[in-house]
Amino acid sequence: MANTKSKEGTLIDVQPLKEKKDINNLIEALGMTKEFGLRNQLLFKLGITTGLRCGDLVALNVEQVKGKSKFQILEGKTKKERTVILSHVMEEIADYTATLPTGTVYLFPSRKGDGHISTTQAYRIITNAGDMIGREDIGTHTMRKTFGYTYYQATKDVATLMEIFNHSSQKTTLRYIGITEESIENSIKSVSFF
Repeated sequence: MANTKSKEGTLIDVQPLKEKKDINNLIEALGMTKEFGLRNQLLFKLGITTGLRCGDLVALNVEQVKGKSKFQILEGKTKKERTVILSHVMEEIADYTATLPTGTVYLFPSRKGDGHISTTQAYRIITNAGDMIGREDIGTHTMRKTFGYTYYQATKDVATLMEIFNHSSQKTTLRYIGITEESIENSIKSVSFF
């Protein structure tokens, strides 16, 4: 589910980052480029804290997010309105937007100045950072899956996560975030009932 093509054209099974050290390693790798480090890190941080799809992330306007703890978005794929919470990344947004030229419209502007970065460019950014940390299962869906996995592990609230993702079933949501039958079975076995 949510497979993507590698640079060589083969399908890869994109996974969430399940450990904080892996998340932090990827964030560090994203910051390696001097000119675009803050941008790349914010793109990833927004992805893993909001669960937005890549297409919605790259199209964000500065005014939608600057100085705000939440905002409404009409999601591109589902055309459903959703409240996006920004409280986890407000400081990072403020630091990053302070570096943008006055009048910048898009949060992630294209170098050409004609819009925002593409989802293809975002994919390159994320997969290159994944390569730097030795992970070949990283793609743009990693951001959304990491959000879902982290949210689920903290809350065990699959019904709300299903709503956030606009999935039609809990099974789809659990499979998407990498909660397999085996991990469900192991979690049940680890519980002491009496």
